[in-house]
Amino acid sequence: MNAPELCNAVRRYAAPAMAEPFKNLIHAGTVDAAARHLQRHDAGFDAARFRRLASQGLEALEFKARAQHLATALEATLPADFAAACDLIEAALAPVRGDEELGELHDRGNDDSGLAGWVVWPLTEFVARRGLGEPERALAALHALTQRFSAEWAIRPFIERHPALAFETLAHWARDPSAHVRRLASEGSRPRLPWGLQLKGLIADPSPTLPLLEALQDDPSEYVRRSVANHLNDIAKDHPGLVADWLERHLPDAPAPRRALLRHASRTLIKRGDARVLKAWGLGRPFAGEARLRVTPRRIALGEAVTLALTLHSGAKRAQTLVVDYAVHHVKANGTVSPKVFKGWNLSLAPGEAITLTKRHAVKPITTRSYHAGRHAVDVRINGVVCAEAFFELKV
Repeated sequence: MNAPELCNAVRRYAAPAMAEPFKNLIHAGTVDAAARHLQRHDAGFDAARFRRLASQGLEALEFKARAQHLATALEATLPADFAAACDLIEAALAPVRGDEELGELHDRGNDDSGLAGWVVWPLTEFVARRGLGEPERALAALHALTQRFSAEWAIRPFIERHPALAFETLAHWARDPSAHVRRLASEGSRPRLPWGLQLKGLIADPSPTLPLLEALQDDPSEYVRRSVANHLNDIAKDHPGLVADWLERHLPDAPAPRRALLRHASRTLIKRGDARVLKAWGLGRPFAGEARLRVTPRRIALGEAVTLALTLHSGAKRAQTLVVDYAVHHVKANGTVSPKVFKGWNLSLAPGEAITLTKRHAVKPITTRSYHAGRHAVDVRINGVVCAEAFFELKV
């Protein structure tokens, strides 16, 4: 799992201001909470052995590996009978409040109410490992677990191994009273879910998920609708025409919440300049006027930043709605370049109006990109069309 996927997954659930490394969300206290609550509901549960197995080597592991490590300890200590193990897990869970997003659950599980939050992740992993032979019982357990954390990663092996049962279940879940469960119907079936098993069958043919998305795109929960938007954006990466079709059917006369969902779902295709998607949003017209881009300073070292100053002068006789993005063409080790598109500005430009837009762009070390010295081109894309270019020199 690469770092952007890790960060995206954690940001969905972690507190906004978190100084600790992500991996420390699963720690010795997580082990103790699981042991304590499981033993409270089954005196025969070997809590001491679980603590020993789960704690051994835990500190040396990274985030996802910690969850898997605890799941292995659960496999060694929960009842051998899978249904009995699920019964115990469900008994140890905290009551469902029902009014919180999963981000509000991340630090629960260390009190007397039961297990919720990050401690539940290893429990979902256990169900995914042990439940493929008893999928009905496993899915029932995931229904309970997803209301205390998320089963979006754990459900994916069931979609792959038992697709008919999985999609029948997800169709029911799309009408569930719990927003957590309804969200799982969309999030768990995303073709390219960050940090999850890629569902290659759905990457090739996403049609089984479309009825779920149609049922959920007007969900009363923004939390659910956000998942639908991300799911559609996943599909757009492999089937842009399908998402363009979706917009043409569902955007006209859409209420404001659905418009927001569809705009978020369109973000990749807008950045790509997809003609049908731009037209659906009224952005099909090319920019009429003059665009000039200035990048300063012209030479920087790694860790510094450049400032982009884009001057637009309208030459149109009516207002223009503009989506302005920019791409940095990063130099690779072999001397070729790889463009990365970044969000710029959304604006309406009046007839004859001139405006200068500025943005600071930092070029700092990150785990997902290796920087190389050389000339880095920057281009500005207005309604999907490159309209201005500049460059800066990077010294590493």
